[in-house]
Parts: sequence; structure tokens; C-alpha cells
Amino acid sequence: MNNKTFEGFLKQITYPSMEVLGIDVGGSGIKGALVNTLTAELLSERHRIDTPQPATPQALAATIYDLIQHFNWKGLVGVGFPAVVQHGMVHSAANIDDSWIGIPIDDMLSERSGCKVFAVNDADAAGLAEMHHGAGKGVDGLVMMITVGTGIGTALFNQGVLMPNTELGHLEFKKKTVERYSSDSVRKKAELNWKQWGKRFNESLKYYEKIFNPDLFIIGGGTSKKMEKFSEFVTVKTPMVPAQLLNNAGLIGAALFASFKDKKKRAQGTF
Repeated sequence: MNNKTFEGFLKQITYPSMEVLGIDVGGSGIKGALVNTLTAELLSERHRIDTPQPATPQALAATIYDLIQHFNWKGLVGVGFPAVVQHGMVHSAANIDDSWIGIPIDDMLSERSGCKVFAVNDADAAGLAEMHHGAGKGVDGLVMMITVGTGIGTALFNQGVLMPNTELGHLEFKKKTVERYSSDSVRKKAELNWKQWGKRFNESLKYYEKIFNPDLFIIGGGTSKKMEKFSEFVTVKTPMVPAQLLNNAGLIGAALFASFKDKKKRAQGTF
């Protein structure tokens, strides 16, 4: 076996399922695409379906099933989900219906679709994508991924290892929460200009910096594409960079997570 062939063999061990359907569940839309987990390349066009309102378990499961059917997919599926997800169970409901709390999401979606489905917190999914294929690749120390959109999501990595479900956007701050003080939806609702919002966001970053002393901030979500509008108002000492995978990070990371979980289950002989 030559070196090139051997390197490819090793990568297949690390990423056992190289073609996975990644799905990113958002407050307004659910998007999906086939992903090569080895390269982070999208193997299909993204497809988007509006998030049902209210986003109940039955309604969301039906919509995710329709998305899977769109790709005529029978393989592994990863779902980035806006909630705390532990061991396949939903434990919070920030931008979805409260009836999701206590639902075994992996089992529910797997049974509904006939596929193996693994769900992960949506910010954790985006962080996994950036750490393996984007701005965080090869970075040592403590890395904080912050997704800024309707809310604020966070993913925390120490020496490349995910500390799941941090949900630091919900930390109390300024008699509100970080999310309710400096999310992009707050900027729009309060009609803040970029200077005004940038100073608010800077205060939030300073708060995180004081608590965690990170080595790098990675800014994701839709706001990451507009960093030139507010970066001059950010004065934290910690380096701040935009996410490289932009709006695809969530579905790429969800596919990666499913690949890792599938590998672990196979090794344990439990799935």
C-alpha cells in the first residue's frame, strides 16, 4: 500500500460515513444537503423548506421527513437542532415549541424516516464544522464559536474537544441575556445601526472573554458575512475571525456529528 492509499485508508477510519445528509433546523427555515464529511464539500444543491409554525414535534418531524424524501435518501442523517440535545433526548426549547422537551429526537426521526438519524445542538454542529474544516482547524487552546442570528448560539472547544450544549447566549447579562441584548434580531427590532450594535456585541464578547479567556472567537451565522460593518467597534484582546463555512456550517457539522456517532455506535455494537 503506497502512502497516498494509506492516508486515504486512515481518513476513512476517521470519517466512516463520508456521504451523509446534513440538515440544519432554524427558526424560519430548515435546509439540507448531501455532504462529503471528508472534505466538507456539498454533494448536492441545498434545499430549504419553511419551518412549520408552531414547530411541534409532529409538524417538525413531518417537515424533516419531507426534506429527506426530497433527496430520496436512505442513508445516515445528521440534524442540527435549536435545543440542548443529550444522548438523543431534547432538554430545552428556545426557538421551537415547548412540547419538544423530553422527546427522544433520534428515535423519533429515525422511526419516521427509516434512516439512522442523529441530532445535535445547532451551534455545536456549526462549531464542529469550523473546527474540522474551517476557521478553527489546527487551533490549540480554547476556541469559542458564536453564531449570531435570530438568537445567539455558542460552541466551546478545548484542545479541539467539544464541550456540548453550552448555550451561553442564555447567560444573564445587562438585566437580560446575552441573546436578548446583542443578537441580530435585537439589532433589527431596535433599529440599531452597525456602530450601535457593534458596541453592544463588543460588550458581550468582553463578558465571554472575562469568564473563559478564549484563544479565538469564531463568528458564525448570517452576521459573519457583515463583519466589516462592525469589527472596528470590537476591542476585545481575543482574536476574532469570521466562520469560513458561513451558512453551510450547521448542516456540514450535523453530517459530521452523525458520522462520528455512527462510528461510535458501530464500535460498541449498539446500533
